[in-house]
Amino acid sequence: MIVFDLKCGGGHVFEAWFGSSIAYETQREAGQVRCPICDDSTIIKALMAPAIPAKGNSKAPIPSPDAIKSALAMLAKQQAKALESSQWVGTAFADRARAMHLGEEKHATIHGRASLAEAKALAEEGVPIAALPLPIVPPDRTN
Repeated sequence: MIVFDLKCGGGHVFEAWFGSSIAYETQREAGQVRCPICDDSTIIKALMAPAIPAKGNSKAPIPSPDAIKSALAMLAKQQAKALESSQWVGTAFADRARAMHLGEEKHATIHGRASLAEAKALAEEGVPIAALPLPIVPPDRTN
């Protein structure tokens, strides 16, 4: 198997696995390789860093507990700062985001809960949402 970073005509970069370089070319020429974000079939190989394995006798350093605590504290601080200007909408997130996207509601910065199915539906409809779930504690569950 071989992994390629690919780029569509719309500028989206994504990763795909192929049995060989020939398999990639064959599938691309047949229009079978498509962007998972916009479904564009104009695909080229993107620049990628070479996969150079680490020396067998070297290991990545394990961060100290203090370094981990510090990183988590910095992450929590940045998250709190980002959420200061955002409104918690709970389980109404998908409905509110969709309404704003359709112009039925005034745009605002919101955060809340959505099921995986709701998040996928929003993405398919072109509603701009965070691509990854964020670990946000609901206001009613904070100390």
